[in-house]
Amino acid sequence: MYDDLEMKKMFNSVEGTTLMDMDLPATKFVIKDLLPQGLAIIGGSPKVGKSWLMLDWCVRIAKGEKIWNFPVTQGTTLYVSLEDTASRLQERLLSVTDEAPNVFFTTFSFKIGEGLEEQIKSFVADHPGTALIVIDTFQMIRNTGSEVSYASDYNEIEILKKLAEELKITILLVHHLRKQGDSDPFNMLSGTNGLAGGVDTMFVLDKSKRCSTNATLYCSGRDIEDREIELCFDKDNCVWNFVSDSSDNPEMLLPDDICLLIEFMKKKISFEGSNTDFTNEFISFCGKEFSTKSLKRRMNRYRRELEENGVTFQSNRSNGKRILSISYTGKSADSDVKDDKNTAPENIVNIVPVVPERAC
Repeated sequence: MYDDLEMKKMFNSVEGTTLMDMDLPATKFVIKDLLPQGLAIIGGSPKVGKSWLMLDWCVRIAKGEKIWNFPVTQGTTLYVSLEDTASRLQERLLSVTDEAPNVFFTTFSFKIGEGLEEQIKSFVADHPGTALIVIDTFQMIRNTGSEVSYASDYNEIEILKKLAEELKITILLVHHLRKQGDSDPFNMLSGTNGLAGGVDTMFVLDKSKRCSTNATLYCSGRDIEDREIELCFDKDNCVWNFVSDSSDNPEMLLPDDICLLIEFMKKKISFEGSNTDFTNEFISFCGKEFSTKSLKRRMNRYRRELEENGVTFQSNRSNGKRILSISYTGKSADSDVKDDKNTAPENIVNIVPVVPERAC
């Protein structure tokens, strides 16, 4: 047996075959396919319209409304607006909506490592349905005494990233761009590459001309595909409207082999046995050739889609042999969105009182 000290020196590793068969939780999104849980950053030049975009996102997520053509997970939102006053926030809020249930605002916060983390934890504890916290701007919560380096940038980002993961929320930082341009818009984020390297998701809102009402939202991240969304600012309603998306393809249909597998399980209902026996039965049903390994790999790749269509499976070992148990329930296994719905009363605008001793 290993003692505690020896255990700390060992990797908590998992073998590849086991990892492929593990039923791990899928990535959760606040804005489907665009903004996942975790830490995100959005950069843009001053007065480009970042704050209008963030305000709109906070309101729509709190109300459960789509953002452009992207569904959202409804939840409480907090807008930490550190460069505004309460009266300016009120004017902006009245410009974009006539109701704002479960949207909270504050114009004061502590800095990273000086009380900000405790403020965020306290807010989430008081509002367990919290989905998104926007901090506008990132510079206002940074420790100004720290040196400007990759390590210091990454360390500050890492603190917020771990906090978002711990609380299972999205923290979105609003940041500025460098004055000099770059062929890669993400290289224009003010600071070192430690910022981009530490966050899960990045956005840059960029105008080709300062006076233009059109802009491009560049999107990149670990859990989303790179895309460029063309937007147009509606001056009457003070919102960014969708124009086009570089990923204009319709939602990807399930592959033919996965559709056939679903149809097969609707007839089979349940199966327990070796992967080879299951593959042979499936081949007899569909008349196509599959290797046992390739079919199992496809099943693991599309596990969530299969579950959404009522097909669940798991792999176990019995007497040294790997056994597949698969069944068709006829019901979707996806209930995350329903569980995340916020049930607080509507038609209430909640503005956290401004703390006067802090200059914004």
